[in-house]
Amino acid sequence: MAYDDLREFIRALEKHGELKRIPFEVDPHLEITEFADRSVKTGGPALLFEKPKGSDVPVLINAFASMRRMEIALEVSSVEEIAGRISELLAMQKPEGLLGKLKMLPKLADLASVFPKTVSSGPCKDVIRPQGKFDLSYLPVLHCWPQDGGRFITLPMVFSRNPDTGKRNCGCYRLQIFDGTTTGMHWQTHKQGAEHYRRMAANGGKKSMDIAVAIGSDPATMYSAILPLPPDLDEMMIAGFLRGKPVEMVKCETNDLEVPANSEFVLEGYVELGELRREGPFGDHTGFYSLEDDYPVFHVTCVTHRKNPIYATTIVGPPPMEDFYMGKAIERIFLPLMRLQLPEIRDIAMPAEGIFHNLILVAIRKSYPGHARKVMHAIWGLGQAMFSKCIVVVDEDVDVQNTSEVAWKALNNIDPERDIQFVLGPVDSLDHSSRLPNYGSKMGIDATRKWPEEGFTRRWPDVIRMPDDIRARVDALWKKAGLH
Repeated sequence: MAYDDLREFIRALEKHGELKRIPFEVDPHLEITEFADRSVKTGGPALLFEKPKGSDVPVLINAFASMRRMEIALEVSSVEEIAGRISELLAMQKPEGLLGKLKMLPKLADLASVFPKTVSSGPCKDVIRPQGKFDLSYLPVLHCWPQDGGRFITLPMVFSRNPDTGKRNCGCYRLQIFDGTTTGMHWQTHKQGAEHYRRMAANGGKKSMDIAVAIGSDPATMYSAILPLPPDLDEMMIAGFLRGKPVEMVKCETNDLEVPANSEFVLEGYVELGELRREGPFGDHTGFYSLEDDYPVFHVTCVTHRKNPIYATTIVGPPPMEDFYMGKAIERIFLPLMRLQLPEIRDIAMPAEGIFHNLILVAIRKSYPGHARKVMHAIWGLGQAMFSKCIVVVDEDVDVQNTSEVAWKALNNIDPERDIQFVLGPVDSLDHSSRLPNYGSKMGIDATRKWPEEGFTRRWPDVIRMPDDIRARVDALWKKAGLH
């Protein structure tokens, strides 16, 4: 059964030996970051700081910071199981005969459990603090890195509504604490929250945009906020699919938005259209600081929270960190959807050092001349995959999960002038090296075996490999020799 809330997830982590409680005082100013960074880089556990300095609210961090923890979070033995469920749904066709209809019933039942459910109240309403009765310093928000511009909420679920369609969006946009009632709203220009803001400003009439920020929920619901979904596809519906149970949503106190009823904290408020404030710097997932820039201001009008709430957070920085494992699960879960668009793709990999948007490795079943280049351009046209700074395309017999093998094969297979493709287009807002903000160059590398139809008329050599029968014989002799 799906986790009811964050607390149940914490108990599951503890049961599996994946959580360490820290019972003494640790400072949210840099110290918790250093704990979390050391833990993730040494394969350590999730951390629950029971006595953060300056607050009586415990801090949970690194809850998703390994593939094992991602499996516990999504209640699977492997994230490939979710990819399999998606593949089954994509393969659903009109059933033939009674037996076919009976076989489809379980799949239809799965779909019924996807849609969010509105309830009258929930644990997030245990304590209601209206305007004048709260101060955001109550939260043990981390000052993550030395040059950060302040304290940042880093694992929020930010809810907004498309002003044209009324459809909900949930994104994970960092919030810099400015004072007791205001924060920054760091939605980058390509994000749906920013698109809703632009549309509302263009429509005229309204002076402000309602926002609700939920912090801490069941793991599938928290995770859904970072998923690269198509516009207007409800993240809460995908959370229901991941957890196999509807997400219960409750209406805010001061606006019409809904938030997960099991949230630990909810910050309700609005963004004033046209009001900008300098935000940053921030130690980002690139491993570099993202520099100061102007972003909207989030005015908090009400805070609700559970009794004895827990503050869920994360840090980003030099890889690998917690976000790598969250991204790795996305890579595996969304592969069937990418293959729906590009069936020639056999596998993809996004190594930690590529921080998601800097490097994607793609193995394809090559079928015609120029096929690798077609795949590069198609990926640059797929949603947030448009930010991929470097795409390396290899043949299907290359294991893209083995970066050493990819480097060996790719470096041997390319003639750089012939096989490297440069294009201009949108780049990630966090790319500090691009010629302009949000715009720059990208590179595709065709590291597939070249065909005569592509102008390669020389012989292509075979990879050195020992025959299987020799390998099998030596396996036995190896043991006989006492080698291990």
